[in-house]
Amino acid sequence: MTQTPLNPGDSPLVREALSSVVSRETSATPTAVQAGDGSGAGDAGWPRPAKTRVIAVANQKGGVGKTTTSVNIAAALSMHGQRVLVVDLDPQGNASTALATEHRGDVPDVYQVLVDDLPMADIVKQVPEMPNLYCAPATIDLAGAEIELVSLVAREARLRRALAAYDEIELDYIIIDCPPSLGLLTVNALVAADEVMIPIQCEYYALEGLGQLLRNVDLIKAHLNPTLRLSTIVLTMYDGRTRLASQVAEEVRSHFGETVLNTVIPRSVRLSEAPSYGQSVMTYDPGSSGAMAYMDAAREIAYRATVA
Repeated sequence: MTQTPLNPGDSPLVREALSSVVSRETSATPTAVQAGDGSGAGDAGWPRPAKTRVIAVANQKGGVGKTTTSVNIAAALSMHGQRVLVVDLDPQGNASTALATEHRGDVPDVYQVLVDDLPMADIVKQVPEMPNLYCAPATIDLAGAEIELVSLVAREARLRRALAAYDEIELDYIIIDCPPSLGLLTVNALVAADEVMIPIQCEYYALEGLGQLLRNVDLIKAHLNPTLRLSTIVLTMYDGRTRLASQVAEEVRSHFGETVLNTVIPRSVRLSEAPSYGQSVMTYDPGSSGAMAYMDAAREIAYRATVA
């Protein structure tokens, strides 16, 4: 196996945690080839799904890494030949910022798709210097969509209809970055998606409120989207210096079993810095612990498509 490069800014404990994560992932996914440099240059091609995988990244708790996970998983997949669309469904527009996609002023955005029936093709933009990665941006106007959707016909299925009509690009993945709430925007995402990915931070109260989200998923599956399933849980903000992080990870794995990725995402300054430069951490610092971890997580997700 190629020696995993380490970022000079990483502490010895982060290095140790990263090494153990990479080792676990390698043994768990024998068909994957380690990238070695975080860029994926040493990987064989990742398998493409038989049909477009639509994944909603959801958790009503704020600050758990939804946007960071959405952006970096999408970037990692795109770097391996997958065609990926990120739909920014959060009025804060953080995913749009991280993908250097204009989302201010009168830029057409997801709000107009949901409320005014604007075709999705009119708002999707290619991410600069990432030929396989696309973004449907969100502006602050989206904050009003929760209220305006209430009076519209088929209010829960407007995003699904818009995505179904979008055929400009043959996509392998559509990743929907949900807001930190369980309102109509998140409902639209869950109705449009086939899979739910839940980031859970390795901190106290990690599972608080998760039951409500899972109940909503079950309700939507029962009444609006029978193909919806919880496919992936990602453990984020793992701090190898604390016993609590290990305890939380163990508890989540005992509850959800193989739904939890083998890879855990460590705390990393680079993950926080990258969006301010309009980049994912994959291009901002591909050798950092955060980039390496998200590359491994994306690889797991890609290979799971072959056995799903």
